[in-house]
Amino acid sequence: MFLNNREGLALALPAAIFSLLLFLVPVAILLSEAFRSDTGWTLSGYTEFFSKPLNQVVFFRTLKLGVLVAGTAAVIGYAAAFCIVNLGPTARGRIFGLVVLPLMISPVARTYAWIVILGRTGIVNDTIVGLGLSDTPIRLLFTETAVFIGLLQLFLPLMIISLVSAMENIPRDVIPAARVLGANWIQVFIRVILPLTKEGLVIGGTLVFTGALTAYITPAILGGSKVLMLETLLYQRVNVSNDFVSASVIAMILIVMSFSANLLLKRIATARS
Repeated sequence: MFLNNREGLALALPAAIFSLLLFLVPVAILLSEAFRSDTGWTLSGYTEFFSKPLNQVVFFRTLKLGVLVAGTAAVIGYAAAFCIVNLGPTARGRIFGLVVLPLMISPVARTYAWIVILGRTGIVNDTIVGLGLSDTPIRLLFTETAVFIGLLQLFLPLMIISLVSAMENIPRDVIPAARVLGANWIQVFIRVILPLTKEGLVIGGTLVFTGALTAYITPAILGGSKVLMLETLLYQRVNVSNDFVSASVIAMILIVMSFSANLLLKRIATARS
């Protein structure tokens, strides 16, 4: 039996009130701090934030890493998803389970594992020194590369899951038909696979980009104070400097960047229709 509009509204009202009181209102109060001053409403918090060179560097670094992580995840995700959907049922279930497995492990544990791998006495440095590529261990931790690798490993499963769900809805005879008509694999991907999986790409891209922007544990552990990002800078402004105005500015910037990424991806997907 289907519910009418009034019954559906009545059932959804408690959840809406709960979200409004415990999430939207506190967030609105926090964000309003960036627009308030002793003389009234102002944008001086934003102008002051972007006038500092350090904040500019942190902003563009966060944006750059978010784009790189999302773009790399899309490339790897398409290759992995294409292989998974073309496997048999048993093999597909096992491989997909391996993709989902990291999501069941704490991000803290997954990030600390990279310290063992990228540390001065880690596997990577032992291999580099053992092969004679360097006389001494090289610094891999507390670099943008380490943060990029950690974020990519953290959020890549979300991209793969989104693309696998989208690719499973592609008719089985579409790709063979394109190949029979003379299309190479690049043309098949651009003209067949990409248009038919754009919704999965939008969802996966939004999740990965937003996650890379707002993740705290991975940049804090693998980047430390040498590779600050907006989320680690926000933590410092609240817990070290007790500067809630700057923290509100950073929070608003992160929210705007996340929504803008989603709108941009949707616009690109619509333009390709």
